[in-house]
Amino acid sequence: MYYQAVNSYMPASRSKLSVRLALFLLPVGGLAALAVWQYRTLFSRNWGLGATIVMVIAMAFLFLGFERSNASVREIGVIAVLATVAAVSGVPAFIPGVQPTTFLVIVSGFVFGPEAGSMVGATAALIANFFRGQGPWTPVQMLAWGAVGVSSGFLGLFSARIGRTGMLLFSLAWGYLFGWLVDLWFWTCFVQPLSWQTFLATYAASFLFDTLHAAGNATFYLICGPQVIKVLRRFQKKLTFTVNPD
Repeated sequence: MYYQAVNSYMPASRSKLSVRLALFLLPVGGLAALAVWQYRTLFSRNWGLGATIVMVIAMAFLFLGFERSNASVREIGVIAVLATVAAVSGVPAFIPGVQPTTFLVIVSGFVFGPEAGSMVGATAALIANFFRGQGPWTPVQMLAWGAVGVSSGFLGLFSARIGRTGMLLFSLAWGYLFGWLVDLWFWTCFVQPLSWQTFLATYAASFLFDTLHAAGNATFYLICGPQVIKVLRRFQKKLTFTVNPD
């Protein structure tokens, strides 16, 4: 009799993944809603603590979901290695915004799924800031890179044949989306007064940085994206084993 044990970390239930995605992204929407509410009613107060609490809740959902998953020791090892490589490779950023961290999180999630991608992204942010300096920006970076991994994981799950052009556009988009999420946190926590003028000024100030980030993501994918995905899929196959009791 022949059995095949498929990689337990690869998602088997799309409905469960959708629930986990909603639980992870809910705090992101809450952060945006709080920003609007703050602007309309309490714009004279600084609510940095509230924003931090929202992001910590998001991280708690993320790590709780991972803890309750069926990840094996091998899978955890692969995730740890990918997170470390993504973190360390992004530390020496000779051009501001141009670093391979986001690219590596994207391809990791695309191959290994939303949960693995989110863990690679969040852990990479935490590890990288041990070199660059921890601070109040760490939770939002963990949240943003975790969202990159979640979205790329669902992209691989539902649109595995998206193609080169689709992956390029996805990489470009996350160069801006990552910056916009961090900018929202920065605006609400450190900019006074909260107004449309300061909001637009904050986003305008980071536009060049975000553009370099997006261009860097696309460049890294153009240079080595398909090759890295191929290598990661080989590792994924090694995490699939067969058992023949005969």
